[in-house]
Amino acid sequence: MSSIIESHRLNLRNTILRLLEECKSMKELKQIHTQFMKSPYMPQSDQLLLISRLLYFCAISSSGSLSYATDIFRLIKNPNLYVYNVMIRAYASRNCGGDKNHSFKSLLLYKEMLYEGIMPNCLTFPFLVKECATRIDGGTGRSVHGQVIKYGFYDDVFVQNSLIHLYSACGFLSVARKSFDEMLKRDVVSWNSMIVGYLRSGGLDEALDLFRMMRSKNIVTWNSIITGFVQGGRPKEALELFREMQIVSSDMVRPDKFTIASVLAACAHLGAIDHGKWVHGYLNRNGLECDVVIGTALVDMYGKCGSVERAYKVFEGMSRMDTPAYTAMIAVLALHGFSKDAFDLFGEMEMSGVKPNHVTFVGLLSACSHGGLVEKGRWCFDVMKDVYSIEPQVHHYACLVDILSRAGLFDEAERVIGDMPVKPDVFVWGALLGGCQMHGKVELGERVAKYLIDLEPLNHASYVNLCDIYAKSGRFEDVKNIRKFMKERGIKKEVVGCSMIEIDGVVHEFSVRGSPDVVIERVLRVLNVLNNDMKIEKGVYYEGNYEISVWS
Repeated sequence: MSSIIESHRLNLRNTILRLLEECKSMKELKQIHTQFMKSPYMPQSDQLLLISRLLYFCAISSSGSLSYATDIFRLIKNPNLYVYNVMIRAYASRNCGGDKNHSFKSLLLYKEMLYEGIMPNCLTFPFLVKECATRIDGGTGRSVHGQVIKYGFYDDVFVQNSLIHLYSACGFLSVARKSFDEMLKRDVVSWNSMIVGYLRSGGLDEALDLFRMMRSKNIVTWNSIITGFVQGGRPKEALELFREMQIVSSDMVRPDKFTIASVLAACAHLGAIDHGKWVHGYLNRNGLECDVVIGTALVDMYGKCGSVERAYKVFEGMSRMDTPAYTAMIAVLALHGFSKDAFDLFGEMEMSGVKPNHVTFVGLLSACSHGGLVEKGRWCFDVMKDVYSIEPQVHHYACLVDILSRAGLFDEAERVIGDMPVKPDVFVWGALLGGCQMHGKVELGERVAKYLIDLEPLNHASYVNLCDIYAKSGRFEDVKNIRKFMKERGIKKEVVGCSMIEIDGVVHEFSVRGSPDVVIERVLRVLNVLNNDMKIEKGVYYEGNYEISVWS
């Protein structure tokens, strides 16, 4: 008789374990929960095992319920380390978006666990550290680090990786690097965490140095370094890294859609349409899916490279258009002056049931600015607020002020600035100043420029704009005074402008300081030939930061 009961118990336990593994929803899970809780043949040890598995589904699965997991947890009389680790992981993974006002439940559970005499293991700390990183809470993170050392888990590679991520996220790069350097054993995650930390803090060269030191790189490594260089303003090097990836990587590490999206962004920054076309072809040749993310990146790339037709062809060919896709196409049309087409596309977007976001309206307002559509701009601003309940941000106000200033409606532009619910920034005032330059509004332009100079006394742009206004009104003495003042204070353009051109698939870059790609003497010789051919009356012309004298 006892053997029959034991056999029935084992069959029931194994059946429920299998059902838990196959469970897809909370409805199914609650039915399973009821089944084994009512079984008279289920001993306490089996119940604890099944409750632990059930708890894992509720707490960790995307189909689970953290509140239901919490209820189950509170009913367990003597939770073990596994149960505590599951709940700590659950709370750390769902911490209300890093809201610091939300109670730090994972840490409270950790304290409760210690109070109950249960010692942590190497699986406890990574999730505690993860929540500290998500909250950008370096102080609590240091305290958890102290616990790591106290319980002897500092040499665990998973714990150390989480600490590197924590200190990088909190901006303590030197501490992160110290932790990295002190590791006895590093895996690819260790290297990637440190590289990403440098990239996010702007340390591109430090990240590249570490990248070069790595013996084994995975797709995350390549994507991180390529994306980091694109976002860090060095797209040309990002393309070089992509080429290197194709040469040195094995078949195990091949570009994915995230690599392609970053490379397309680099092409867009450089205006390298030949590179962009090649990448587009690479997608087709290698069978990579051109999903909505890649499609949007292609639209953006072709648009910024000047090929509106290709951008629209890609857009039309997309199987599904979401908000970013419509927004990218609207921005392309706006950039190239197709204002009517931009608004027609916005109408299609509304008809399709796709809701615009705040970036969509930046594109529409830019279309109004480029097309001189003042009334449409006002309408756009009202629709954003009244129809879509999108509260205008400072960049929307900058666009509206730009529209009004370009149209010479300075009184209305000043009223818009005066009624702003947020403090106008330099871009809002800069838009007004740009209108003053365009329409020769010397008095207003002088007032706005001086206000901007007071806000940012070391920003060269406001001085240069004021010089331009003075020069156009013939006040050359004032121009010289400002130039003299800038020279005395050492005010100059910090980031030198550069030009790029793609010839036969090679991107050439040059600036006033020269370039390794272009012999500046050759450029100067061409300029001298052009200068000799020009027939201009003697005079002085002010262009940007330079005073240029020309003779016939």
